[in-house]
Order: sequence, then structure tokens, then C-alpha cells
Amino acid sequence: MEFSALHFIRPWWLICLPLALMVPAAWRFYRRPSGDWQKVCDAHLLRWLSVGKQSAAPGWKGTILAATVMAVSVLALAGPSWQQLPDTSYSARDSRVLVLDLSTSMLAEDLRPNRLTQARFRLMDMLESTREGQMGLVAYAGDSYVVSPLTSDMNTIANMLPALQPEIIPVAGSRADRAMEMAADLLERAGVSRGEILLISDGADISDATMAGRLAKKGIVTSVLAVGSREGAPVPSGAGFVSDAQGNVVISRLDLESLLAVASAGNGRLTHLDAKTRQSSPWNASEGGEFSLRDDALGERWKDAGPWLVIFLLPLVAAGFRRGLLFAFPLLLLPGLLMSQIARADLWDDLWQRRDQQAQTALKAERAIDAAQLAIDPDIAGEAYYRAEEYTAAFESWSLSADENAFYNQGNALALAGEFDAAIAAYDRVLASNPEMEDALFNRALVDQLKKQQEQENEEGENSGEQNEGEPDSEQEGEGEPQEGEQQSEQEDEQQEGEQGQPSQQEMEMAWSEEDEQAMEQWLRRIPDNPGGLLRRKFRNQHQRRGAPPDEKKTW
Repeated sequence: MEFSALHFIRPWWLICLPLALMVPAAWRFYRRPSGDWQKVCDAHLLRWLSVGKQSAAPGWKGTILAATVMAVSVLALAGPSWQQLPDTSYSARDSRVLVLDLSTSMLAEDLRPNRLTQARFRLMDMLESTREGQMGLVAYAGDSYVVSPLTSDMNTIANMLPALQPEIIPVAGSRADRAMEMAADLLERAGVSRGEILLISDGADISDATMAGRLAKKGIVTSVLAVGSREGAPVPSGAGFVSDAQGNVVISRLDLESLLAVASAGNGRLTHLDAKTRQSSPWNASEGGEFSLRDDALGERWKDAGPWLVIFLLPLVAAGFRRGLLFAFPLLLLPGLLMSQIARADLWDDLWQRRDQQAQTALKAERAIDAAQLAIDPDIAGEAYYRAEEYTAAFESWSLSADENAFYNQGNALALAGEFDAAIAAYDRVLASNPEMEDALFNRALVDQLKKQQEQENEEGENSGEQNEGEPDSEQEGEGEPQEGEQQSEQEDEQQEGEQGQPSQQEMEMAWSEEDEQAMEQWLRRIPDNPGGLLRRKFRNQHQRRGAPPDEKKTW
């Protein structure tokens, strides 16, 4: 036993320790030597009814026994501890990547309104039902591109889904094998021992099945969500439909056999998405197949030695069965009754949870302001302020950390606070340590675009103001110059008008804050909800860096 580590888990119970001495002493003081007979019996008759000496004072044995029982009970409730318990908190470590087909055939309307829309609806349902683990998203047509790396924030992927259209992919075709290879690379870079890929498509070929077999040997499962119908439908293109080299209209049909071959080679399962099938889970493994230690675990936990003190109470309580000592039993309940009357809610919460744990509970209950006030960890405080839309306070909290995620969160907070230059600088710090962080690249491009739009609007406003201010001179050349006295009087008048019209510093600050708040609301409304344009430019730049591979022969 290390006495240096001895402490009490629930120290507020110790305020009841003085009662262990005062209550038994008060009981002994107010106890009548002859009991209740003194109320109904005359004094000269009481000595003939009493056993023993009438003037004998109560003994100390019962008092000492009661005080000992109460003291040991209070110490047990305070929770003495000196041994720390290991932390065994785990969370699901499932890593999955969605591979979505954005070839032109996904616009076929055999599923209403089309295959791609139905696939997005299904993916939205899957993301909403995912509670733990990580998810990534890869889109492909003639080439593959990362839409979102592995992340535990499903809302990030859900916000990207509406922007996924065939026109954002610069290469026409359908190369699912390249997309599966890129998805496997995401899993390997995340350092997971195993993972699963879900291919959402309406067709495949032998190269896709070969790739799925290669990934299965590495422990990566490939499942398939087949979209479409065997009857098929034409593929819309502009005012007409897609046609082949001979000019015939292409009827895109679901190639279920080739997709089944991919699922079989990848040790996965095949799920058919059409208007009639039941919406079952397309994943081969259920959620929670792999676990790891949580990063945000419960922290320090100590072994409570209080229950062992109860063993020492047994011989003392046994003595209470003697006549006159049964009062010890209600005294055992007295500390709890007293504490329930004076306890405060915050003090009570501190007995069972750390401040950071209370902050996490408040965040789950959507009480962001309370969570920010409770949190000690700057990361938790920053998240709470961020959810409460207190972006400046969120930036200040995250500034206390110096890791990659803190810099990324600082950039997000500064961007929403309207500090575009500082936000770009924060994203640059992230990219300096991790140049391939997709989220930071995307957000930096978005903030840079908003900054350019703001500068352009400011220039247009200045130009229009200069045009309105330009007026012809009222003086004519032939008129004489004003006298010196007139000039001095005019300068004094202008100075007085300027002093009268100039607001105080406090008024300027109040006016600026209101205008700044209104301007920020307008800018937030201008932020596009659909990031399709940024994704299109991002994929085009990647396409150029890869050497601009040409379209596939089969463009649909």
C-alpha cells in the first residue's frame, strides 16, 4: 500500500465525520438515568422501581461504540483509495470505404428518378445508422478520386453526396478496379488490420473481379450494392440519349452476374437495390467487428476500498444487539440523510464524473454553452464553443493545443469568424505536416474562393463610390481667391462640423460590431451548400497531375 497515493474518491462525505462524535455525546448527555419512568413516577417511589442505583450516570461503552460505527461508516462512504485501476474502454474500429460509380449509365431512369439518386438515398440511410467506426468515400468513372478520406464524422460524407454527379469526373468510362485500389490505399494508410469496401455500381468486368481477389488476400473484403434492373433503360444525354458508335441508343442493363463475381472474389456479399427489394445492410461484417482502446477514455479510475471497511463494522454492529445499543442502526442512516439535504447538484456531479466527462455529457444533450464552461480539456472546450457558434472562443481554446487536428479546427473556426487570411494560414500549418489531408485541402480552397469573392465585391463597391463622389468644381477661373479671414472661418466651421458629426469610440465599436455581424450573416448565406464546383476543379487538377489519361472506349 502506497500511503502517498491515499485519497478519498468522495471526500464530501468527510464533513459528516464530526457528527460521529457529537451525536453519541448528545445522546449520552440527554439520556435520563432512570429512563422514561421519571415522567410518571414520584421521586420517592422511583428508587423502589429502578434496577441499580438511581443516580448512576449512563456508561461510556455504548457512546464509544456508536461513535466508532458512525466514523467507520463515514470513512467507507468517502471512498478511501490508493490503487489505480487500468483503463479498458474500447470503441469500434471498423474501417469501411464506399466506392460510388459516377459513370453516365448511373443516370438511367429504370429506378425513379434515376439510379444515382436512389444510390445516394441508400447511402444517406447507411450513414445515419452508422454509430461508430470510420468511413471513407471514393468516386470513379474513367478514373478514381477521393471524395472523403476515412473519418468518424458521417456528416462530412453526407454533405458531399448531393454534389456527386457524373460531370465532376473529368474522365469518362467505368474503372471500378482503380477505385477499389484507391480505397484499399486509404485503408492501408489508416493503419487498420482489416477493412471492407462497398462497391455501388450497375456493372463490372473481369478486371474488377481480379482486383477484388487481390484485395481479399490482403484481408480487405469487397461487397457490392447492385443498382438498377435487368430490363434497363436509356441513358439521358442532353436533349436525347447516349448512343453507340453505330448511332443506336444504348440501353443500360444491370449486369448482376459480373457484380456477383466481384463480391464472390472479394469474400463479400451482393445486395440488389431496386424498387422492390428490402433495404437490408449491404455490409458483409456487422458493425463492431473490431475494437480498439478509446482515445477519449474515462481517464483515471481508482479502486474503492470503502466496501472493505464494512467488514470491520460487523463485530461492532453485532454488539448493538445488546440491550440499549440498538440506537446504532438508525445512526448509520443519519449521514446519508444529512447529505441529501445539503448536497448541491454540481458538487454531486463532481463526485461521480470529471469535468471533461460532464462536458461530454452536456454536448450529447446539445447544451454547448454548459459544456464549454465545464470543460478543462481545450479540445473539448473548443468543440463546445464551435457548436455554440462562438467561433472566436473556439479558436482561443484550440490555440492551447499544438497538434494537427487543433490547427485544422482553428482554421474552421477562423473561417466562420470571417478571418479568411488567418484561416488560410492555419490550413497551411496543417498541410505543412500532412500535405495529403483532403479535408484541409478542400476547406482551404473554399476559404480562398470566399476571400477572392469578398475582395472583388469590395473593389466593386469602392469603384462605384468613387464614381458617385466625382463632381465638377463650383469655382470658376475668373473669380478671385477668398481672403485669408474667410479661409480661416471656413476651416473652423469644417472642424466644428467634424467634431459634432464624429461619433465616440464606444459608438463606433457598437456600430462596427452590428455591421460586422450582419456582414457575416450575409457571407454565411452565400457559402454554397453544394460543393460540386470545388470537387470538379479538384478532380481536374488531379487529372492533370496524373498526365491527363484519355476517356475509356466505353464512355458510359
